[in-house]
Amino acid sequence: GLRVQISHFKIDTPSIWGSSKETIALVEDFRKQGVDVVVDQYPYDHSSTNLGITLPSWALADGQKAIEERLASPETRKRVAGEMKKMLADLGHPDYSYAIVANYGADAALNGKNISEINKAAGRAATVDNEIETILEMIVKGGAQMVYHSMGMEDVERILRYPNTAIASDGGIREFGSGMPHPRSYGTNARVLAEFVRARGTLTLEDAVRRMTSLPARTFRFQDRGQLREGFAADVLVFDPAKVKDVSTYADPHHYTEGFDYVLVNGQAVVSEGKLNEVRPGRILRHKAE
Repeated sequence: GLRVQISHFKIDTPSIWGSSKETIALVEDFRKQGVDVVVDQYPYDHSSTNLGITLPSWALADGQKAIEERLASPETRKRVAGEMKKMLADLGHPDYSYAIVANYGADAALNGKNISEINKAAGRAATVDNEIETILEMIVKGGAQMVYHSMGMEDVERILRYPNTAIASDGGIREFGSGMPHPRSYGTNARVLAEFVRARGTLTLEDAVRRMTSLPARTFRFQDRGQLREGFAADVLVFDPAKVKDVSTYADPHHYTEGFDYVLVNGQAVVSEGKLNEVRPGRILRHKAE
């Protein structure tokens, strides 16, 4: 009897790219059984999380001090490295060049470089074993926030075309100019409109807007949001479909989007003529029981 929201709906393992056909079919099967299940997606073929996911989960237990003690044992370190090598092969990656540093507290000069590049810069031969050692050294120094090229565009587009897919950034609040974060924190909605509506024609403009507005409002029971209707909150975005553009990239992420001219939140303009205003009329939204 519960509603279901599946976030970050994706296929992020190259060895099973294409299987979004099966995952979407599973969602549809449950919807036909009466389960109110919808999904959301960020429109990129790169994901972002920490460096620790390259290690087996047991090796990360009990915090940083325990991790350091574990990796200080030659026997345990060898076991971790062996499992990492198998995990990499199971994922379908030939090496760790798909793993790009977004923010490494121990050495910011490595931000924007992938693990293969960092390994070579350390003077090591370009082998998976050496790249694993590079990762373990970084883990001991506190780890890093990463961007991973792990998805295929075929799956991204197929999931985006699914009518019950909402748009969500999965991005956090960023300090402008700090680190090399995933561009989704800046460009998610603009990318949908520029790339998947205007350039590729994956979605119509109207349907793309629905995925960002009325669909999530319905899912989370925000009864006075998500549509332009009398009595609803005046949350309004004015943009030029021909000019809207995501400028943030993986290599140069700190750019605001273009083409969003006016943004009203609860009736107050927070963006006017493309410029931010110093007002904060937003508030926490809570669902209302139907």
